[in-house]
Amino acid sequence: MNCTISKAALAIAAAAMAGEAAAVEWNASLWGKRRAFTEHVEKLAELVEEKTGGEFTINISYGGLSKNRENLDGIQIGAFEMAQFCAGYHVDKNPTITVLELPFLGVQTLEEEVAVSHAVYEHPATREDLARWNAKLLMTSPMPQYNIVGTGDPRDELSEFSGMRVRATGGLGKAFEAVGAVPTSVTATEAYNAMESGVVDTVAFAQHAHFSFRTIDIATWWTENLNPGTVNCPVVINIDAYEALSDEHKAALDGSVDEAIRHYLANYGALLQDWERILEEKNVAKVRISEDEIEKFRQVAGPILDEWRERMMGQGIPAQELLDIVHSTLASMR
Repeated sequence: MNCTISKAALAIAAAAMAGEAAAVEWNASLWGKRRAFTEHVEKLAELVEEKTGGEFTINISYGGLSKNRENLDGIQIGAFEMAQFCAGYHVDKNPTITVLELPFLGVQTLEEEVAVSHAVYEHPATREDLARWNAKLLMTSPMPQYNIVGTGDPRDELSEFSGMRVRATGGLGKAFEAVGAVPTSVTATEAYNAMESGVVDTVAFAQHAHFSFRTIDIATWWTENLNPGTVNCPVVINIDAYEALSDEHKAALDGSVDEAIRHYLANYGALLQDWERILEEKNVAKVRISEDEIEKFRQVAGPILDEWRERMMGQGIPAQELLDIVHSTLASMR
């Protein structure tokens, strides 16, 4: 009898230990606070936990694990298993995905932004590029075309951009520089203070970031149709951590991406519907740029693409292939 009880107890203990060993807990490094930009990560964590019965959990930290410019470094050394970052924060670390930050690519919707981003992420050169940091690209963080908020007199002509200090990163920063503006790449979390103190005159963001980082609170005007481009901010995972997952957990993670993105798009759509009301409440004037001025901007920014292509090719990166992927993906969607 005692022997039977002993064997049963051992069996229960062994089962408990096996269950404990199967449990996986990941940490995800984001920044700022929960907002439209992070909703897909929040949804992904929810779905993964649900699908695995709580055996696979993702703990999301907003700035507690790393600075936003150091998230890719943290992934490389395994300080955490998942992170979000923006290509423009360190173009030398992720040159392939900077194709998605080039100005005037012609992306019109968030759905198109998802499609072109994921197509570029799947290219072997892109995967190899990020693998240098032990990073596997999981999903994008699609954002609409950037527009600028500013204080003082509205600027609706390119000539008025000359000398304008603008918070803009990556290809957008180069585009503004081409028309005489002075770009600075302060991080999103630093943008409000930079604008309030006069370090910058204007800030280029997507709508959610103007909300989240409060630049809309001190703005007096907003360009509603400049649309020079956007930034690309992937969610990546540590390759070693991913490879260590069981097949079941990999399937739960990979199989949750599309639903997480759909949730993100629906949430962002609701935010955009609220944007007009916020502008009116805060008495922010909408500045509409003429088509002639926008075309001038396109022409002046044109050489940026050629310069990017030559620089990438000099690094052995198939720049034209990446550009062709963007254009062919857009064409297929239309």
